[in-house]
Amino acid sequence: MFYQLKDKVLDTISDIITSNNSDAYIIGGYVRDLILNRPSKDIDIVTVGSGIDLATSTAKKLDRSINVTVFKNFGTAMFRYKDIEYEFVGARKESYERNSRKPFVEDGTLQDDQNRRDLTINALALSLKKSNFGEITDPFNGLDDLKNKIIKTPLDPNITFSDDPLRMMRAIRFASQLNFYIEPNTFKAIQVNKERINIISKERIAEELNKILLSPKPSIGFKLLEECELLEIIFPEFLKLKGVDSVGTISHKDNFYHTLQVVDNISNNTNNLWLRWAALLHDIGKPATKKFVNGAWTFYGHEVVGAKMVPDIFKRLKLPLNETVKYLQKLINLHLRPIVLSSEEVTDSAIRRLLFDAGDEVDDLMLLCEADITSKNDEKVQRFLENFKIVRQKLKEVEERDAMRNWKPPINGELIMKEFNLQPCRLVGEIKDEIKDAILDGNIENNFDAAFNLLLKIAEKYGLKRV
Repeated sequence: MFYQLKDKVLDTISDIITSNNSDAYIIGGYVRDLILNRPSKDIDIVTVGSGIDLATSTAKKLDRSINVTVFKNFGTAMFRYKDIEYEFVGARKESYERNSRKPFVEDGTLQDDQNRRDLTINALALSLKKSNFGEITDPFNGLDDLKNKIIKTPLDPNITFSDDPLRMMRAIRFASQLNFYIEPNTFKAIQVNKERINIISKERIAEELNKILLSPKPSIGFKLLEECELLEIIFPEFLKLKGVDSVGTISHKDNFYHTLQVVDNISNNTNNLWLRWAALLHDIGKPATKKFVNGAWTFYGHEVVGAKMVPDIFKRLKLPLNETVKYLQKLINLHLRPIVLSSEEVTDSAIRRLLFDAGDEVDDLMLLCEADITSKNDEKVQRFLENFKIVRQKLKEVEERDAMRNWKPPINGELIMKEFNLQPCRLVGEIKDEIKDAILDGNIENNFDAAFNLLLKIAEKYGLKRV
């Protein structure tokens, strides 16, 4: 099989290796995506010889202003040209020690390099030599696996996964991204070698989790992680959502599968990674709050408990903290509010409070809440979604009129303390909240004069004197 490629960099490489009577190939993901007609911005070049020398020669012949980044310790080099990143490496073979995924590397042939690849669909090589430019070398029937949507390893999967356990996550990630099926022996090897994942850094595991979450249908990946028992090791809090308890004939829904449906729902409407994380974590507090009370299962306060769990989860997974965690905590804390509003008469006061509490995240919050409607009763789902449309319209009207998003009350604590010669204390906070609530409830206008007049009345109630 041959593929025609029009690329100035690849033509330049072809000229160089043909004149030197050497070989170079595009290998891995770019070839796979080319066959699948998927966009790709990274091209990996493997050459029988020095990848650094080929990168340097190519850049020099192409454009002397190109900056080549060299990684001597790894024998690789890369440069960017017209929005595409080209990485060069010499063909190599690898061997591993038991307690490390860092291989011992030595020079090798193209076959050696293909042998070390994680999956058959990533072991395809496309020749850049003029005599057979575009020809695919496929020693492991990767083309058939692409056609049949199969994920499997080139060699013995137990050796492949034991050598580099991150490959287990990658196999599941590609199955999720491409909606492919993991071949039974390959999947069994993941189960057998699951404990090996513990030698992988948390950062690399989180990177694969993020890619699974960014899949078109993330539930595919998470169901595979659960089935092969990797999920229990890397994300035990999420696995605790799985299962159904019953008292007599009264059961609750399986919150694991509910959550995956929410993630799939929201993935239809956004590529925002952290909003997808919010969907994944929105019910994470339910196992800790589950109770059977008065003939019903309850999860009171699960949003508060779940929000408090986020920092520890993100810290352990080496995911971003600070602003990202605050964003997730806000969405998890508030994710029940629009649902409550959608099931009752929507008041301006409730809308103002929601806008005040959610701020710039109100639109993301609404996407999360709409995704959270997963009932099998189509009529019920439609009713909730129609009510959400009313909430959205109210949000728009109140925001245009009152500008409550990221609103700050006109009276702050400093002014209260200055006017009445007070030190920081609970009373200052109570007065400030009373003024804020009066504005949010629509009892006074949202301006300084109205707020200050109310402040004087409140002060009189508490016997405070202005200084």
